[in-house]
Amino acid sequence: MRDLTNSWRRAGETIGVVLTMGALHDGHLSLVKAAHSRADRVIVTIFVNPRQFNNPEDLAKYPKTEDNDARILGPLAIDVLYIPDPEEIYPTGFSTTISVTGVSDGLCGGDRPGHFDGVATVVTKLLLQTDADCTFFGEKDYQQLQVVRRVVADLDLKTEIVACPTVREDDGLAMSSRNLRLGTEAREVSPVIGRVLESAANVISQGGNVAQALETARQALLVAGFDAVDYFELRDDHDLQPLMSADRPGRLFVAAWLDGVRLIDNTPVKAVFNAPIDRRKIPEPA
Repeated sequence: MRDLTNSWRRAGETIGVVLTMGALHDGHLSLVKAAHSRADRVIVTIFVNPRQFNNPEDLAKYPKTEDNDARILGPLAIDVLYIPDPEEIYPTGFSTTISVTGVSDGLCGGDRPGHFDGVATVVTKLLLQTDADCTFFGEKDYQQLQVVRRVVADLDLKTEIVACPTVREDDGLAMSSRNLRLGTEAREVSPVIGRVLESAANVISQGGNVAQALETARQALLVAGFDAVDYFELRDDHDLQPLMSADRPGRLFVAAWLDGVRLIDNTPVKAVFNAPIDRRKIPEPA
């Protein structure tokens, strides 16, 4: 990989990378297309990272479809499909973990201990291995996006993080590899999560009571047939601190269980008031 990227560098070419765990769908392909628009060379990685799964059963169930993924990527004319073995990422004696605080607290960080340590560590390794100028992340995994931004800023990595809009199915369900595990009936129910999210965002952005809107949304999911709701929260759009009023740009986050599958989604919430706010921003990478 280094020999290849060095040859591209000598030719004055830029490198974009899309990091995935496989089971590719149109959301991933939108990231690849975005990479082609920003870089001369495009790498796609597939690595099911064991260190970001706190539940061994979840890791075992994660779909592994490398042959089909390669077929799907064929028309997109990427330069490299990089599929490292676990031993290449975590060789014998590997003992380094990158841990991010703040933006990793709560939400998926609270429900999945160690998850974002695994994400931060493997993303750093893959960005260094591919020597990427830019990498592309979907906003569906918004907390992950903010964690990666924090890592790149704090470690002075050269890679630009490019955020891309969430891609949805025709019925509004956010595209995810986990959707493949939903049964027929559950798949019919699943779009409710997006509709409830948007409804709550509309209530809050119009000045509605936040606590009441969140509780109403939780109950709506349970009534619709979801088994449990891990969280339904309003957070600051930037530092992900909890909010109890929409007095600054915010974002609603939800994680809920359906048919044994954990679905997540999020949507922005407009600020109700326009008063100046002192908000510390994550700086761009140096």
